[in-house]
Amino acid sequence: MQIRVLGCSGGIGGDRHTTALLLDDDILIDAGSGVTRLTLDELARVDHVFITHSHMDHILGLPLLLDSVGAERGRPVTVHGLPEVLQILMDHIFNWRIWPDFARIPSPHAPFLAYQTLQPGQAVTLDTRSVTPIPAHHVVPACGYLLRGEGGGLLFSGDTASHEALWTLAGSTPDLRHLIVETSFPNALEDLARASLHYHPRALAADLSAFRPDIPVWITHLKPGSERLIMDELHAALPGRQVEALREEQVFRF
Repeated sequence: MQIRVLGCSGGIGGDRHTTALLLDDDILIDAGSGVTRLTLDELARVDHVFITHSHMDHILGLPLLLDSVGAERGRPVTVHGLPEVLQILMDHIFNWRIWPDFARIPSPHAPFLAYQTLQPGQAVTLDTRSVTPIPAHHVVPACGYLLRGEGGGLLFSGDTASHEALWTLAGSTPDLRHLIVETSFPNALEDLARASLHYHPRALAADLSAFRPDIPVWITHLKPGSERLIMDELHAALPGRQVEALREEQVFRF
């Protein structure tokens, strides 16, 4: 299994792209602006998109992906998400006012887009890979994902503030190889982090203090301009811990 980081920033500017992970060549985890890194041929190979939540930085590439390559494919792209997340996409994006309803065109019998609802804890198995939605604690309905292949697993928190279920699952996954967890704001913006239900370094350090030290921890969703400060604060709070910023175009293979 290969996971390529197309976008992992909490915003845009310069070379920053928002959240999108490519699993092998046919599965996307979120569809932020990182999707724009893909060629047309690569876009056309995407069969499944797993959405964590409906915020723009995690879905903005999805409408354009469908518009760009829908006619080149012989089957719809399946978009997976919590029921509430899919309903938001139907009501507010694919509604003809913001973007065409690709679940009904070119025809309801042969659309560009199909929806598949998820429930936390229920894995979707695709060949030798599984994608399991996990709980998240955010201001809108949201989840993270546990991605597993024959060589182990990677846990992706999605956008979230501190919650016990994330760490219970992380600690009880014996084949976990990597943890990707968001930290959006520095400690000086703790009030903003709390209001928007995102991590800040002090909160993440408290949760990581009891987590397995052998698992590499990768930090995602850092807000533009605050990246170095956030990582410095994490390193100061967690001396000796393997905690590094996730990089765009980074590749995990296992």
